[in-house]
Amino acid sequence: MSATIDDLIENVRKVIYIDRTKLEYLIAAMVAGGHVMLADSHGVGKTSLARALALSVRWAPKGGKSRRAGTIEPEPFNRVQCTVDLLPQDILGFTRVSGENFEMSFNPGPIFSRFLLCDEINLLQPKTQGSFFQAMEEKTVTVDGVTHALPDVFFLISTMNLKGSHLFPLPLPQLDRFMIQLSLGFPGFEDECAIIRQHGTNDSWKHFGAVADEADLLSWMAKADAMDLHPDVLSYVVSLVRATRSCPDLVTGASPRSGIKLSRLVRALAVVRGKEYATIDMVKEVAVSALAHRVEARDPSKPAAAIIESLVAGVDADPSVKSILRRA
Repeated sequence: MSATIDDLIENVRKVIYIDRTKLEYLIAAMVAGGHVMLADSHGVGKTSLARALALSVRWAPKGGKSRRAGTIEPEPFNRVQCTVDLLPQDILGFTRVSGENFEMSFNPGPIFSRFLLCDEINLLQPKTQGSFFQAMEEKTVTVDGVTHALPDVFFLISTMNLKGSHLFPLPLPQLDRFMIQLSLGFPGFEDECAIIRQHGTNDSWKHFGAVADEADLLSWMAKADAMDLHPDVLSYVVSLVRATRSCPDLVTGASPRSGIKLSRLVRALAVVRGKEYATIDMVKEVAVSALAHRVEARDPSKPAAAIIESLVAGVDADPSVKSILRRA
């Protein structure tokens, strides 16, 4: 199983220059059934990353067994370029009257996809931002009182501008729905030379193709969901989440949902890395990416990530179990 995931990772890295660890986090979030926020600058490969992940999987044919009953046939990959005048129906779809008999028909929007890139989500007005969240939590979309199911695999990668005009910041309850928040950052000198060399022609994706089946992805998801979490790892997750609520540097701590998402993420990360169990070190490793966007610092000049790092250092495992759980 891990060999197939390794194939997926290396396939994406053929066209995207990304740190392997960050790519593991992204795939783990997908395997865990979560969604990813990329808080980053424009032009660093966010769209290409989502496209590479989507095209690396051979999806079941239309009407295949993996399709959920009652779903609208999804596209493998869709992209929503957010603007301030975008409306909910531009994302979800709309019902129209057509034909001589005035029949009602539903035109699905781009949210009906397996991989969805929502580019610059904080350019959307709050009403339109909210159109994503039923899909993210329930894998359903309701339009005009009719609920439509999304596919078993529904993965949202959203990007967010850190600076600019006409921005509508997402409130914490909305950010809390994203499993992790990452930044790709700018590449190093050698990597940037390689990017320009590879993507300076129109056929840079010519030999790119799928390396994993949809059934593989569903099996990874099932394995992560079935994996037991050691009681000491669970205790550490809960202790860390609760520590954010009593931290004097934070106005708002992490919600119980944070612990659920964090526990699912580390189990999925274990699957991605070919491990049979999640460890406390994995929790510490992903804590900043999984928690920093869910909390609010009392002093805006102090990054939430730095506060989470200090809490990770302060909330420690019992030494007697730490030696067992820190196995590679």
